[in-house]
Amino acid sequence: MPLPRPPAGADPVPEPYPGPGLGEIAAGIRRTNELLQRVLAEVATTPSTHAVFADAGYVYAAAGRLVTGVEDRRAFDLDAEGLIEAFIDKARTIFPDSRLLRVYWYDGARRRIHTPEQQRIAELPDVKVRLGNLNANNQQKGVDSLIRGDLESLARHRAISDAVLIGGDEDLVSAVEAAQGYGARVHLWGIEAVAGRNQAGPLLWEVDSQRVFDLEFCKPYVTGRGAPEPAGDHVLCEGHPPGREDVRFVGARIAARWLAERGRDALAEMLPGYPYLPPQADQELLNEAEELLQHSLRGHAGLRRVLRDGFWDHLRPQY
Repeated sequence: MPLPRPPAGADPVPEPYPGPGLGEIAAGIRRTNELLQRVLAEVATTPSTHAVFADAGYVYAAAGRLVTGVEDRRAFDLDAEGLIEAFIDKARTIFPDSRLLRVYWYDGARRRIHTPEQQRIAELPDVKVRLGNLNANNQQKGVDSLIRGDLESLARHRAISDAVLIGGDEDLVSAVEAAQGYGARVHLWGIEAVAGRNQAGPLLWEVDSQRVFDLEFCKPYVTGRGAPEPAGDHVLCEGHPPGREDVRFVGARIAARWLAERGRDALAEMLPGYPYLPPQADQELLNEAEELLQHSLRGHAGLRRVLRDGFWDHLRPQY
């Protein structure tokens, strides 16, 4: 039976839309698969990144208490440069396929003006010093909020995949939760307590992993004031420091001797850590250099970097 004609003057009945054909659907699926493959390939080739967030107040107090028995930083000297490099080296072994973004070193200062020590730390490669205030009782104020802001911002922008947090304050729990909410893993590092704990329980419960550094790890970096530093049978000069070229030459000289005594295979193990040295090797290099120079390099961060440069300048061309 034929369909009735529409009345005169009426709009024509639209033809039904046939929809995409099988060929168009297949082509769309192929384009989607290609896009997914490109995204996955980019993700697979993008290296993961980690950063270290260190509460300097906690580091000084915990390390001083463990090594010297006192927390007041006026009672001891902390080799912050050596300790920071030890943290970097440890992170490199734990995250072998990840690159370091930087170390954030949070400390307090009057009116947020760097002290000479904080200036030296700020000059270290891959280190950023962030300052809160100090109140009348020499207590840090605003440091926890700085840590939270940096940790949350880097995690939100996918700048880091892993965060190493060195501290113990319960106020850092919110920073951990914020970073984890954006997909970053947070690893809590601490310094061994003399008795009990020096890190808050809620902080320990929230993080993804924990690690504690013992007395043997911390001891090379903390020296009680008034205690003489080991320097062989002579007293090291503390006056005018040696020239940079002299220090560089000594670094190369020590590298040549180590190469002759320890062999290529032993020193080749240090090459992946360039430009840093394992903590024990770095301490041996410093001690030998001081004996040759007859001058202490403690407190001269720039000269210690020159010393390492001289060491690597001789060692790397050998391989």
